Amino acid sequence: MILEGSCHCQRVRFRLESAHPYPFNLCYCSICRKTAGSGGYGINLGGVAESLSVSGEEHIRVYRAGIVDASGAVVESPAERRFCQHCGSALWVWDPRWPELIHPSASAIDTPLPTPPERVHLMLDSKAAWVTAAIGPQDQQYAEYPEESIADWHQRRGLER
Repeated sequence: MILEGSCHCQRVRFRLESAHPYPFNLCYCSICRKTAGSGGYGINLGGVAESLSVSGEEHIRVYRAGIVDASGAVVESPAERRFCQHCGSALWVWDPRWPELIHPSASAIDTPLPTPPERVHLMLDSKAAWVTAAIGPQDQQYAEYPEESIADWHQRRGLER
C-alpha cells in the first residue's frame, strides 16, 4: 500500500510503500507521547525506507531523544525523529539499527488507513498519570515493548498489503 503524508503547514510531503499500514501500536513512552502523542500516546506504522520520496526536505529537522542506558546514564538515541521545523508536525522515525525501515507517524498520514481489529498498548509503565488508556476487549497490554514486531503482527493476522 502506498502511504502519502504531510506536515500540517504542507511544506513537507512524503510517500512510501507499506505492507504494514494498520495503526494498531499505541506507544505511551515519554518520547512518543511528547513528540507525537496528544492523546497520551504515539502511533507509528511500518514502511520501506528505500521507497521514501520527500518534497520539502529542506524544512525537515531531526530530533534524537535522550534515553537511559543499562548503567543509568542518559545517552542520545540513534533513532532519528523527523519533524517539520515550521509547524512541528511529527513525520517519521528512522533508526540506523534497522536502516531498511521507516516508521511514519500515523498522525502525518493523509491516505485513509485501515481500521485495526485490535490494538496493542505498549510502554504502559511510562503512561502519564492523566492518560486513561481506552483498552478494548481484544487489545493487548504491555508494560514495556512486546516481542512481536509491527511486521509480525500484520503477518500473524494476514493483514499485509
